Amino acid sequence: MKYTTIVNNEHFEVEIQRDGSVFVNGKRHEVDWLELPESLYSMIKDNKSIEVAVDENDGNYNVLLEGRLYEAQVLDQRAMMMLGRKGGLKLDSGEIKAPMPGLIIDVLVNVGDDVNEGDTVIILESMKMQNELKAPRTGSVQSIQCKQGDTIDKNTLLLIISGSDEE
Repeated sequence: MKYTTIVNNEHFEVEIQRDGSVFVNGKRHEVDWLELPESLYSMIKDNKSIEVAVDENDGNYNVLLEGRLYEAQVLDQRAMMMLGRKGGLKLDSGEIKAPMPGLIIDVLVNVGDDVNEGDTVIILESMKMQNELKAPRTGSVQSIQCKQGDTIDKNTLLLIISGSDEE
């Protein structure tokens, strides 16, 4: 099956083969998945083991991979054609939600701070690992809904960044 996967507003062509291999932008990868509880997966990609947390919400996915949070949408060929007729897709809402339950170790920004896409804004500890949650867009921190020491649930709204195009 062929899909277009949009990750942090970058497009990837993904083709899943019957033998379990995956082509990403034409490059072959050997991938094996094991589903674990709480939307967690153990992935072996090209003989490297990686833990992945995936949360789906209305067709959009938050993927926590190696301490980085990615916003993604997966579209088949028909969905891409329909979006093209509607004028495209905008994924980024500027919201950062907890990809898994955990403990807020640090909030590295304050309301009003300017951030660049990819800047670490919150450190979340979950399953004995510290995960850096990154700004999904360049903009200004509009609100912070958590503080150091808070225990949070999956999908808890943590922070909102207003984009420079919204000002």
